[in-house]
This record gives sequence, structure tokens and C-alpha cells, in this order.
Amino acid sequence: MTVVLRGMSGCCGLQRLCLLLWGLLALSAPAAFGASEPELPRAGAVFQARDTLNTAADAKEDAEQCLQGLRWKPGDFEVRLEMPRENEGDLLVRFPSPVASGNAVNDLVSMEWYAARDKDRRPCAADCVIVVHESGRGMTVGRIFARGLNAQGLHTFLIHLPGYGARRTPDSDRAEKMLDGLKQAVADVRRARDAAASLPLITGEVFGVQGTSLGGFVTSTAAGLDAGFDRVFILLAGGNLHDVVLKGQKDAAQVRRRLEALGVKPDQIRELARPVEPLRVAHRLRPTGTWLYSGRYDDVVPPACSLALAQAASLPAGHHIEMAADHYSGILYLPAVIAEIRAKMNTAPPAESEGSEAESSGDRN
Repeated sequence: MTVVLRGMSGCCGLQRLCLLLWGLLALSAPAAFGASEPELPRAGAVFQARDTLNTAADAKEDAEQCLQGLRWKPGDFEVRLEMPRENEGDLLVRFPSPVASGNAVNDLVSMEWYAARDKDRRPCAADCVIVVHESGRGMTVGRIFARGLNAQGLHTFLIHLPGYGARRTPDSDRAEKMLDGLKQAVADVRRARDAAASLPLITGEVFGVQGTSLGGFVTSTAAGLDAGFDRVFILLAGGNLHDVVLKGQKDAAQVRRRLEALGVKPDQIRELARPVEPLRVAHRLRPTGTWLYSGRYDDVVPPACSLALAQAASLPAGHHIEMAADHYSGILYLPAVIAEIRAKMNTAPPAESEGSEAESSGDRN
């Protein structure tokens, strides 16, 4: 069963809308959450972390081949804290990528840490969500999620995917780098969970991950590696990544044209996307702990791609939420989506039914 979210239609300037959404989210923040702690660790602090990756063998041959290409040997690693850029969180978290690209700047992962605070604005203990941004260089939607969920009493970590933010290099804008870097992105998101677990104030009771658009594809595959994430929230993404690149409009079409200009053929696009294809490991997702939010009129990620992921993951009723929006007007639903994510980020078993803002549209899944 697919659930439909209904609401406003149309769009306006993205920056103005983002400021409005942030203001609404800040006003709706809870009065208190968690136990008070004296202070955050300071920039320069170093913590020891260890990979908990546990990709048990899969009976499906294709899934096992996918896992073999994505897994790495778990080990110990250092997590360092740095001063953030203005308005980009409380601290910048750095740790080495488990998959080396050969570029030292790119291979040092960065995450913006937005620390949970109590009613007196003091840092406090709470659960956390790893936020995986969209393809836009400004990571605007990713920051809306990071700040919005943080305003709801959670620690959030906006991870910079390869070539973004503090990992940006002179060749980051090359079109072929996007697909080529997704394998590293998947590994970075999974290791981000263990990096966050090493930090003070992170309760470790519930680890969530949320991804939008490109970040949603990365999130789907990263969460399919093992049971590292307790809650998985995927927005405006799905399966059949190669179909998005080959058939999607707007942002997807721009990527396609840039790849075509480089002489990259459709078959090559399929091969580049295959190592991180979400459908290959979707059956490994925990259905009751996974939610997919798709756009009914999305022409960047076609609805068929989202439906394919929902079916492959065997999502139960109420876990595939279909918004009456396209890939861009879906931003109007972010306050409702953020509120739902906050409600689901609790220690109780995930509920099978959705809230009052959603209504059933029939048995689609």
C-alpha cells in the first residue's frame, strides 16, 4: 500500500523557501530532550573509532557479488574535530574514507555536526541521524534536514559526499566523477555511523540515516550493506539508478548530456551504476525500519524507479509515502516529513500506520 501526502502545489525561490521552512521548524522544536551535558568537545579533539561493518554472506549470487565489491576490511580509525565554517554546524567531523580514491583531500571525509541541545540551549545526549545530501553543490536540502531534525532534539551529521564541501577538488565537477565516486560514497556513509558512535553525547540507542535524491540512492545501498542503521529514510530516490541517468529529466538530463559529451555510452552508464545499484541489496533492508518518500509527478526520478525499490525491499503498508509533488515541489513537504522522521526516531518499534497528514491511495505496493 502506498500512502499519499497532500498539500501545497507550485514553487517559489529556493532560498526564500528554505528560510521559511527553517523558521517553521525552529518554532516547532521541543522544549527539552535528553539529559544535559556541560559542553561539546572542542575542535582538535581526537576519538578512536572502529568499524562495525558486518556484511554477512547473501544467498543471492548477484547480491553477494555486489557486497564483495562494496565491503572493506573493518578496522580502527581516528575521528578528529575541526572548527566548522560559519553557519555550517557546531563542529566539523573528519575521518578517513575506507575506500581510497588516491586524492588526499577527497579521501578525508567531512561531516557537519549539529549538536542536540536542551531547553537551556546546552548540549545534551540524544540519538543521531546521518544526513546524505542531494547532488546540488550547495547541499541546501541536506542542510534543511540536518537543521530541521536538530531543532527537533537530535544530533545530526551532514556528511559531505566525495567531491563536496571540504572534500572538493579541482576535478570534482567532472561528470564521470559522480557515478565513479558512488562506491566510495556508500562506504563513507556506512562508516559515518561508527564515526558518530565514537563521539560524546551520542546515546547509541537509535542510529538513523536520511538521504535525498542522489543521497537517497546512496542511503539505500549503504543501509543494505548490513544492519548498522536502525532507521532508514529515503526521499525522492529509488532503484534502477541507470534508468534515472538515461531517462530522467532536468538534473538527470544534464548529467546525461555531460556524459554523452565525454563519449560515455548507455551501456557504460549501466556498468558505472551497477556496483552501487540499490535493487541489488534492497532485500537486505529491514522493511519495518525503512520509509520511502517519493514524488507522484517526479520526472527526475521516475515513479517506476521508486516503486521498484519499495517492492524489492518488501516495504509494508504505510512505508512508501507518495507525495503529490514533483522532484522540486517536494520541498514543500519537508516540515511534515521531518516531523514524521522525528516521531519514528524513537526507541519503540516502528509503527506500521502513518499519521493524520497521510491517506491511503490503494494497494500499490
